[in-house]
Amino acid sequence: MTAPLIPVLAIVGPTGVGKSAISLSVAERVEAEIVSADSMQLYRGMDVGTAKPTAADLARVPHHMIDVREPGDYCSAGDYAREAARCIAEVHARGKRVLVVGGSGLYIRALLAGLSPEARDDDLRRRLRAEAAAGGSQPLHDRLARLDPASAARISPSDSLRICRALEVIEVTGRRLGDVHAEGASPPPYDVTMVALTMPRRDLYARIDARVDAFMRAGFLDEVHALLASGVDPDCPAMQAIGYRDLARHLRGECILAEAVRLTKRNTRRFAKRQLTWFRGEGDALWIDLGSSADPVADVLALAGF
Repeated sequence: MTAPLIPVLAIVGPTGVGKSAISLSVAERVEAEIVSADSMQLYRGMDVGTAKPTAADLARVPHHMIDVREPGDYCSAGDYAREAARCIAEVHARGKRVLVVGGSGLYIRALLAGLSPEARDDDLRRRLRAEAAAGGSQPLHDRLARLDPASAARISPSDSLRICRALEVIEVTGRRLGDVHAEGASPPPYDVTMVALTMPRRDLYARIDARVDAFMRAGFLDEVHALLASGVDPDCPAMQAIGYRDLARHLRGECILAEAVRLTKRNTRRFAKRQLTWFRGEGDALWIDLGSSADPVADVLALAGF
């Protein structure tokens, strides 16, 4: 007999739209626990620039998939989906509702809709990374360009972790990374209601700019300095996050602080636009325009059938 599907409410949307505040209120109302779907809140020490939940937030509602990686680690969408799925099962087993919250579209799709199984060979991965450490990532990128030109075109020659991952897939499966991802997978065991939040573009962009200013007042520059001082590689994937890479450039003397802040705001606005485009492509999403919603928490609960 097939097990019943686990009900999951997903609250998604662009950065800065207000997902966190609304989700906390929804979670309290329905006795839910939150599984974060933010690809940067995974990393320890990256708190200010990712708007990570505060101690007060965590006291209000249990959160999962926060602070589960070191900044130098790599977490693919498949890695995230496997770990987050375990969190969902544990929350459900405790008799709590599951609330998935975030704006990382690929991670959300991997968790709730499924991606093809990712080939993995830990010994091979270690050998490739050792090769990159010894001789640099360019020779590995050249190898990838010969074996999988499409992936090589998408991956920076300096991104050794993703280069190694693509080569790992090729050596384990004999297929290119894009072909493996395109194969599809069995759908996860969830009954998903996805609520997407939006607001007028002008209002969203104003919130984003104000948010970056608030990050700076809260010590964002000090956070980036501390990460670099602790030995975090400025070229690792986590440090390519918006704001982190720009402030790291300032700390290396490559631009003035005002320019780093300007780029952070601009790149965040562009990212929000891409997020909106992504979620509009998720055909089952139910949309709430916060510009016209008198009570967004009540609207989310109504759409979710609570």
